[in-house]
Amino acid sequence: MTRTPLPRSRRIVPAVAVAAVAALTLAGCSSDSGGKKAEESAGNISAGKASTPRMTIAMVTHAPSGDTFWDIIRKGAQAAAAKDNVKLIYSNDENAANQANLVQNAIDQKVDGIAVTLAKPDAMKSVVAKAVKAGIPVVGFNSGMDQWKAQNLLSFFGQDEGVAGEAFGEKLNETGAKKAVCVVQVQGHVGLEARCAGVKKTFKGKTENLYVNGNDMPSVKSTITAKLKQDTSIDQVVTLGAPFALTAVQSASDAGSEAKVATFDLNKDLTGAIEKGDIEFAVDQQPYLQGYLAIDTMWLYKNNGNFPGGGEQPVLTGPAFVDKSNVETVAKFAAKGTR
Repeated sequence: MTRTPLPRSRRIVPAVAVAAVAALTLAGCSSDSGGKKAEESAGNISAGKASTPRMTIAMVTHAPSGDTFWDIIRKGAQAAAAKDNVKLIYSNDENAANQANLVQNAIDQKVDGIAVTLAKPDAMKSVVAKAVKAGIPVVGFNSGMDQWKAQNLLSFFGQDEGVAGEAFGEKLNETGAKKAVCVVQVQGHVGLEARCAGVKKTFKGKTENLYVNGNDMPSVKSTITAKLKQDTSIDQVVTLGAPFALTAVQSASDAGSEAKVATFDLNKDLTGAIEKGDIEFAVDQQPYLQGYLAIDTMWLYKNNGNFPGGGEQPVLTGPAFVDKSNVETVAKFAAKGTR
């Protein structure tokens, strides 16, 4: 992967950078009335679908099976693949060693690009380096904002989890919460740990982490219930995924606790819970956009030499708060699986 080095900068690309990516994509689209010349200069896309040579891109994530959040990411990736004439090979394994093996499989298949998450970056470092050495462009998304440049990825799409956590903590200050428990469903996951650390940094009350087995929802429910019964001073439960928030609501009820629940991440069921008042608010990092941009960027890179962020700065897709003031609008998109 060859690119011109740029001066290092710690400045993060604001969310408006996403609009720039979208502009690049739209610039590559032409209507039939645009003429052949416009079509050629725009990257060989006509009527919204690429006529460029078929590409194969592997998307390899740390997602557990059946998680609605990752279904939204995959849907975004599939939409970009359909538009860009890309064969998408999606695979996932929450075990870091197994995820690394899936990346190696993609290298062995000599794919044209790899989109990868770095939830446990140390375990991925070696195999990502092999992909880059083999000349395969690699982009990161969702997890690994602090590591993607060190691993020589082309671009990164996601939210700064620490910043999102800090914003979450400030929001809790506004609600008047005094003691929060932050429920972590995967111990050692850098993004999840960063969220809770961010909350702790800005929240004026007390906070502690509660580790649960995210693969066993009945266990999650019982663990949260037991914690709320044991410490009746907890008035806020912070969860790091929509399914865990909905479970935490049940736990609070079972424990006879008046603790409120707020969460990171979103799905259509959660928007309904916000509308009913069961959930205070959610932080949306727009997973559909992460999946879409990860695939579309490699098409842009191969055909136009474009890569958002210049190889130095991530493109932010969040955080955005969803509460009663805007949930009605968001719910319409969540129902379609795009938020």
